[in-house]
Formats: sequence, structure tokens, C-alpha cells
Amino acid sequence: MAIHSDQRYLEGLLNNDNQIIGEIYRLFSPSVKSWIVQNSGTEDDAADVFQESLIDVYNQAKYKGLQLTCPFGPFLLLVCRRKWLNEIKKKGLRPVTKSSDDLSDHGEDVFAAAERVGIEEDKARLFFQQFERLGEKCKEILRMSLTGERQEKIADALGVSYGYLRKKKSECMATLMTYVQEHTWQVR
Repeated sequence: MAIHSDQRYLEGLLNNDNQIIGEIYRLFSPSVKSWIVQNSGTEDDAADVFQESLIDVYNQAKYKGLQLTCPFGPFLLLVCRRKWLNEIKKKGLRPVTKSSDDLSDHGEDVFAAAERVGIEEDKARLFFQQFERLGEKCKEILRMSLTGERQEKIADALGVSYGYLRKKKSECMATLMTYVQEHTWQVR
């Protein structure tokens, strides 16, 4: 699929380009604010959701190589809507009003891309929630391992043998994956 010309917004976020970021806020935040206020939210809620959604989009672009094949505005609005709907669900607020500005005319690319960002964010949130259940030693080993540092150097820093580190890291990852799977089965 061809990259959409709105990819410039992702590039602006990645490069911390104040002009592009200002344009994003100027062009796209009013529609997000309007929708959230119409659906049980406040202007502060809208500002928070907009900011958190931009961070999600930035992380997807930086770490997952997100490239836009659709317009940025509808894509960002869907990411914001999904995030707000999750908030409403958590808070048990009143049902969402069906908006007349349905985005179906923007094509499936927008919906698919927004859904992918939301799913990735949900997975990351679940992973970190379950990570917090681990013991301190496991957390320390996994944090250090995620830095990309050589395992031998990590073992030295922790004052353990290389063999012990490998075994303990494997056990910690297995425990973490068990926690994630348990949570996934409980939700279903």
C-alpha cells in the first residue's frame, strides 16, 4: 500500500518538530474535544486523551514502524475515540452517543490502523501490569536484560554466574507469560 502524504505528521512527531506538533493540535484537537465532551467527558478529559493518543501513535511510529496509508486526522480521531471508550467502560459512565460524523467514508485503512495501535497499546499495558506482579529479583533481571547489554556483563553487575542469570531469566519470562496468559483467559 502507498504511504499517505499525512505521513509527515508522524515524521513531525518523531522529530519533535514544534511546527508540525502545533499543527496537529490546531487541526485535530477540536474534533476530539467536541466528541469527548458530547460523550460524558470534560475538556480536561479530552486534553488528556488527545495527549495520550499522540504518545501511543508516536510509540507505534518509533518502535513498530507505523506508516500511514490513510489520512492522519480520522486515524488519530479513532485512536482517541477508542481510548475514551475504554475510559468510559472502566468508569462505568453513561453510554456513548452515536455521532453523525461517522468516519465510515474514510475507508477500512483508517479503522484497521487505529485498531492496530489500540491493540498494541492494550498488549503493552497488560504486559507491564503483569510485570509488576513479579518479584524484585525477576524485575531487575528482566529490566537489565531489556537494555540490550551483553548477558555476561549483566551477570557480573548482579554478582551471579552467567548460567544462573540465563536460567533465572528464563524462569522469570515463563512466570510473566503465565501471568499474561492467566489474565487473558480470565478476561475471556
